[in-house]
Amino acid sequence: MKEFVVVAERTIAFRDYEEPPLKPNEVRVRSIVSGIKHGTEMALYRGKTPFLSGAFDLETRLFVPREEGSSFYPVTLGSWLAGEVIEVGSEVTRFKVGDRVHGGLPHRPTNVVEESRLFPLPEGMKPETAIFTDPTIFALVAVHDAQVKVGDNVAIFGMGALGLLAVQIARLNGAETVFAVDTLPSRLELARQFGADAVFNAREVDPAVEIKNLTGGKGVDVAIEISGAYSALQSAIRSVHFAGLIVAASYYSGSEEIQLGAEWHHNRPTLRSSMPVWGMPHRCYPMWDLARVQRTAIRLLESGRLTTDPMISKRFPYSQAAEAYRFIDEHPDQTIKTFLDYEEAPQ
Repeated sequence: MKEFVVVAERTIAFRDYEEPPLKPNEVRVRSIVSGIKHGTEMALYRGKTPFLSGAFDLETRLFVPREEGSSFYPVTLGSWLAGEVIEVGSEVTRFKVGDRVHGGLPHRPTNVVEESRLFPLPEGMKPETAIFTDPTIFALVAVHDAQVKVGDNVAIFGMGALGLLAVQIARLNGAETVFAVDTLPSRLELARQFGADAVFNAREVDPAVEIKNLTGGKGVDVAIEISGAYSALQSAIRSVHFAGLIVAASYYSGSEEIQLGAEWHHNRPTLRSSMPVWGMPHRCYPMWDLARVQRTAIRLLESGRLTTDPMISKRFPYSQAAEAYRFIDEHPDQTIKTFLDYEEAPQ
């Protein structure tokens, strides 16, 4: 069997991999479809990541220089995958051969994984819908971190998959008004369909000014920045009420300037990072933890309370993974969520 890895900046290559024997609590999954993360994965693909030159030390929570002679490459990519169980270990109780499952796994034709890391694919739920579990987890935690409550005015910057899901979840949380900001008309139109009250194209207007005008000059209670653009983070800072909250829930790369001497200094807002993984506890722990967030995300998708189909933009056979990443890299305006299909996976 063959898997693909990133061997250099914007360079994907296929290599052989061997299937390990199962441990008693493991299952073997044949892949059906997986989804590419347009934030984290694309940063790794482009080489725009702190992991390129450093390693993250989990004890000190610092990026430290890589050991001499070590390299970031090759690196595997992955996000969320749906597949079919084709073999089970001797102590597996939750699944049997033929069951459809989904979970956070690498992009590969097959994966061996502990049964506890997988979720059953409910009958009637499409594998494509299950792929949105990953962005729903991040969007849900961003809304939790924003403490959105009934009556709040909320601005969400960045109408990719996470932003469009956050629009819907903010509504479910009781937001009275939801503003959506992006630079692409097609994404802003989806935001309207998903419940945004007003949308702003940041290439045509100053979103902060428009938001202030529509909130009696006050600004929103909370802004969720989910585009990964420093300019959007700056605009989010400018859009909130004095002493308001900004939640940064995206993967930032590069080194653009952020002005902290203007609205940031004079309005005393709070900037909060949103991160549900890498060992970070939920802000409402122990009532909430990652397992509960995952279960909640899946229920929202299974029940149809979140709309996802309009976000599916492109599909590529697994054998064309290099073309899929290249397309997202070169045409970010033409895709929101991109899938890899495994029917023709290379052997």
